[in-house]
Amino acid sequence: MGIVAGLDSSQEFTRIVVCDTDTGAVLRQGFAPHPTESGDGKPSDIDPQAWLLSLGDAAGGGLLEGVRAIGVCAQQHALVPLDGQGSSVRPALVGGDKRAQSAAADLVDRLGGREAWAKAVGCVPQAAQPVTKLRWLARAEPDSAQRTASVMGAHDWLVWQLLGRPAQRTTDRGAASSTGYWSAATGAYRPDLVELALGHQVALPDVLGPAEAAGTTPEGLLISAGTGETMAAALGLGIGLGDAVVSLGASGSVMAVHHEALIDSRGMITSLADATGMHLPVVHTLNAVRTLRGAAELLGVDLEGLSALAMKSTPGSHGLVLLPYLEGERTPHLPHAAGTLTGLRRESMKPEHLARAAFEGMLCGLADALDVLRGRGVTVRRVFLLGASADLPAVQAAAPPLLGAPIVVPQPADYAAIGAARQAAWALGASNGSLTPNSPPQWPAPSMEVFEPGEELPVGQAVRQQYTAVRDQVHPEAFSAS
Repeated sequence: MGIVAGLDSSQEFTRIVVCDTDTGAVLRQGFAPHPTESGDGKPSDIDPQAWLLSLGDAAGGGLLEGVRAIGVCAQQHALVPLDGQGSSVRPALVGGDKRAQSAAADLVDRLGGREAWAKAVGCVPQAAQPVTKLRWLARAEPDSAQRTASVMGAHDWLVWQLLGRPAQRTTDRGAASSTGYWSAATGAYRPDLVELALGHQVALPDVLGPAEAAGTTPEGLLISAGTGETMAAALGLGIGLGDAVVSLGASGSVMAVHHEALIDSRGMITSLADATGMHLPVVHTLNAVRTLRGAAELLGVDLEGLSALAMKSTPGSHGLVLLPYLEGERTPHLPHAAGTLTGLRRESMKPEHLARAAFEGMLCGLADALDVLRGRGVTVRRVFLLGASADLPAVQAAAPPLLGAPIVVPQPADYAAIGAARQAAWALGASNGSLTPNSPPQWPAPSMEVFEPGEELPVGQAVRQQYTAVRDQVHPEAFSAS
């Protein structure tokens, strides 16, 4: 079939991979940075033209020569407000914009609470979501809000630009499900929620199916539907039913492939759609690697040193239990909680036991999030572990028994860009009849290491029970509605 390209426009950079359509082999790669935030560390409003300039830099030197189709994925929480002529009303709002935190609380109250939002669109507004940014815009910049006639996400806008700004503007299920005004359960927009946030109706992109093309450039280059970064990474990893993905950033997330949208009245589950026609229920935690960094700073070591210390201790951390709610917590919903360390005895007051307690506390918090999905019938046969901290020996030793499943650590790769390329190959094949619209091309699984729970599983269960007992004593309300 030839070669295709996948483009990942994140908050920090543009990455492009050029892949063989039949084997998925990466043939060429390009990279270019683009602006992320202002020098004072506050979120920066980005002129979306910067994304195009970065794309051009990444694609320089003939990188796209011979490419027949392009898939685009991008930061899924960016908001590009446009006027009636399609020009930007203001710079794009990107990332987890803390300016919108009060707007999120306002939206929750205006619709009648967390449960009302969960039933409406499968998620509760957070500061990062486009629906919340629309509310912030209406409150902070009413003139800009009034001029806004349509809104797009980052990948929607890039696809529209690559196609020459056609009359039809498109998105896909994955990106639409991240907006806070499209329901993965019903497959439809909730324009009333846009009006609730912004104060008036706007034009929204048409939602394409997984194998549909957004269009073809005048040069004959097919552009696929595109998707959000999370959905593209899932497609690049090749995860399917029975797979869960745990992402270790400062905060954490647990997502899994499921056959239906999950509506959680407590708002713990964010019900996303994936890039294949399935669903990606996600549960977020606020405290993942920030827990490890806090413990490392306390002990005067780096993360590698913290891991080495933890490996000198034993499962159960000699009785120490750390509830890692250092920044409050989303799962369970404890926004005003603080961390708790219990089990201090003279013999347990050693650096290695505190280090081990930090790893076990972080992983038990993520196990709580995983159990939210399991409790709703999501099958978890293996867990993909992503993030730089997934390579730490203490994580790889403790995660399998604590999470109760084999742990898969993929080799580093540009999985979001690879997923976008795989989508492009799918759309190209569907357009010429060599692939069905129901199944993406079968590319080989990425290289990975697998860590089995083995004989440590009962020990892990005992550590979880110790953790859960402390959690329920300190925060008896935490999962009381489970």
